[in-house]
Amino acid sequence: MTTVINGDGLLLGRLASIVAKKALNGESIAIVNAEKAIISGSRARVLSNYGHKRSRGSREGGPFFPRRPDHIVRRTIRGMLPYKRPSGMEAFKRVKVYVGIPNELDGREMITIEEAHRNRLNNPQYVTVGAVSIFLGAKF
Repeated sequence: MTTVINGDGLLLGRLASIVAKKALNGESIAIVNAEKAIISGSRARVLSNYGHKRSRGSREGGPFFPRRPDHIVRRTIRGMLPYKRPSGMEAFKRVKVYVGIPNELDGREMITIEEAHRNRLNNPQYVTVGAVSIFLGAKF
């Protein structure tokens, strides 16, 4: 049975660490509305940070950084897993991330993670993952 998590209004880093821990424990997880997850901080600082990640390395040889919001969330989760080891590879395969809500998950019960909700922010400044991916040039 797959756990469906609604990413709307959840902090990206906290969401990723909780999902990585659950995946390592053997749970299958699907994250919907990935473009509505948030990154805390001022818009200028967040976008300059992600613009720097995109431009590092050579264009042909990488390292590559994703543009699409579902790929950004998945890459963040991968960073919190030991993905070069067999346990991390298996855990990463159990994580699915979607933009919006796909037809096969429509109508399923979705949970939200209270520890990762934006209510925990002291500073109300944040940027959605969708806005970051549009800044990077995504067409989703």
